[in-house]
Amino acid sequence: MKKTYKKNKARRYKRFSKQKQIKEIIDKRFNILIGIVILVVLVLFISLFYVQIVKNEYYLSKVEALNQNIVLGSTAPRGRIYDRNHRLIVDNKPTKIIYYKRQNGVSKKDEVDLAYKLADMIKVPYDNLMTRNLKEFWLQNNPDLAKEKITDEEWKLLDERKLTLDDIEELKIERITKKELKKYKARDKEAAYIYYLMNKGYSYAEKVIKKEGITDEEYALVSENIHVLKGFNTRLDWEREYKYGDVFKTILGTVSTSESGIPYELKNYYLAKGYSMDDRVGTSYLEYQYEDILKGTKNKYEIDDNGEYKLVEAGKRGNDIVLTIDIKLQQAVEAILEKEVRKAVGEPNTQYYNRSFVVITNPKTGEILAMAGKQIVKKDGKYKIYDYTPGITTSPVVVGSIIKGASHIVGYNTGALKIGEYRDDACIKIAATPSKCSWTYLGRINDLDALKYSSNTYQFNTAIKVGKGNYVYNGPLSLKEEAFDIYRKTFNEFGLGVKTGIDLPVESLGYKGSNRVSGLLLDFSIGQYDTYTPIQLSQYMSTIANGGYRMKPYLLKGVYKPTSSKLTNLVSETKPVVLNKINTKNVYLNRVKEGLKMVLEPGGTGYGYIDLAYKPAGKTGTSQSFVDTNNDGVVDTETITHTFAAYAPYNNPKVTFTIISPDVSHQNGSYAYESGVNRRIATEVSKKYFEIYK
Repeated sequence: MKKTYKKNKARRYKRFSKQKQIKEIIDKRFNILIGIVILVVLVLFISLFYVQIVKNEYYLSKVEALNQNIVLGSTAPRGRIYDRNHRLIVDNKPTKIIYYKRQNGVSKKDEVDLAYKLADMIKVPYDNLMTRNLKEFWLQNNPDLAKEKITDEEWKLLDERKLTLDDIEELKIERITKKELKKYKARDKEAAYIYYLMNKGYSYAEKVIKKEGITDEEYALVSENIHVLKGFNTRLDWEREYKYGDVFKTILGTVSTSESGIPYELKNYYLAKGYSMDDRVGTSYLEYQYEDILKGTKNKYEIDDNGEYKLVEAGKRGNDIVLTIDIKLQQAVEAILEKEVRKAVGEPNTQYYNRSFVVITNPKTGEILAMAGKQIVKKDGKYKIYDYTPGITTSPVVVGSIIKGASHIVGYNTGALKIGEYRDDACIKIAATPSKCSWTYLGRINDLDALKYSSNTYQFNTAIKVGKGNYVYNGPLSLKEEAFDIYRKTFNEFGLGVKTGIDLPVESLGYKGSNRVSGLLLDFSIGQYDTYTPIQLSQYMSTIANGGYRMKPYLLKGVYKPTSSKLTNLVSETKPVVLNKINTKNVYLNRVKEGLKMVLEPGGTGYGYIDLAYKPAGKTGTSQSFVDTNNDGVVDTETITHTFAAYAPYNNPKVTFTIISPDVSHQNGSYAYESGVNRRIATEVSKKYFEIYK
């Protein structure tokens, strides 16, 4: 009994202990739950306090904004474009516009009536009215007669789905006779053209009916009668106005029209930036490059319950930009080019010549002071000149000896060339290949003479040493392929064969040869293998001029807030950018500069290109190129290209000139005449520059 009692007591104690533990756990969890509830209530209270007290005004404005029906006006005027001296180049010219936007519930028949009403108020030239447009107008005017042009059999085929409604409409149009159309007089044709413009493109889009030659009377008459001209309206728009005509116009770029909006090929780009399809945008060159700066801010309107517009925020013109270009110098350069290319085509052996380029820069900053290209084309027996300035960044050429300064640096850097080293200018003859010579035998010359007289064989001997070759007259020549990489690496440091970084949306690299046959390395060393653009050559010569710093060329000098008077509020200014420094010793670069100075002195290949009073230094180039004369995609005729690049004054360079004239001569002529167009351009352009910048 006693044992049983103890056992029961132990069980009761154990049960009691377990119940106590459970109660403690429940109490603990309850306390935690109470804590959580208190915490949640506290968070809610703090949140409500923050929303209703601290951020009360903020959220009220948000609610108000959500309840507002906000719309934006049409594209605001763009910023103006000025030259470096703050001369206005591109402005906005206000223009009147009469437009149409279809309203709900307006039928085709209503649109015909509206077209006649507008034709009675304004004059719309209908020269571009096509016969089909007139037939479509006739269909809308004569629906019953149009139905009679379809046979019972054809209506049956439509019911049987063997013909479509489009097929029926085409049959109607085909069967409208000239006699039926002859009844239409001038007023009808004018209304027909208006009707065509009203239905051109997307139905929801705004259609411009007239924007050229709108008189004040026409504009006022339409404005006063918009209540009867449902869907027609007037507004003031703007167009780009070029104060200097076509000067530099291709590089200034283009802006889309109010009719076209964003071009299809740029749709994804601009929509991703938050634009609307009917926005006017920059579509090429500087207008495109600096769209974010030039674009204006649209008017913002609130539509009230009565459908009336209330201006919430006034739009404004985009920021103005100042270019590095001197528009007066640019104007003079383009005039010189036009005169000289026209003169050149009248000279012997210029059948394949059609263009020349000029680039003028500040070598210390990279600022482009002028850049122009002109192309001359014979059409219907007459020559016409076109602007070809974009070719400065997109048209690479074989440049020839102009790059021998960079080739000298390769020689000095690798030990393949010593300062003051003399060599015989004898031709190089490799087995089974024609001899490679200078333009004439120059005798025994040193490194400075090699630049002054433009020796080819001097460079060939340097290239053979760079390539670790062993030259034997008329024997085979084997050079290390990595020699190509050594040359290209140094050339790249000068800006040859790499993008210059110019602030334009399009730039070509030029051609880079892939064949590494030993003989081609010799060609490479004298500029007869890879091709380079005019802007690359300009950067190359600027790098030599400024002491070895490759500067990024640029056209945007500064950005200003829009004003109605002088530019005063500067937003930002472009700072010169050093892309890299040439990996060479100053003594080597100075040696090259001494040689380039001699090039333009008496006896040098560039003597007479620039007046010695300006203390110039530079290099000429003559290269063999090939052209496709019959447009079959195969180059078939060898031509001569002339290049020239220089800087001045040589003791403190302030300007770099680059002039290129491809295909100025060819080898098939009856005598070997080479046009002096490149030289004439260089002389006149440099003279004009120093007249302006004395």
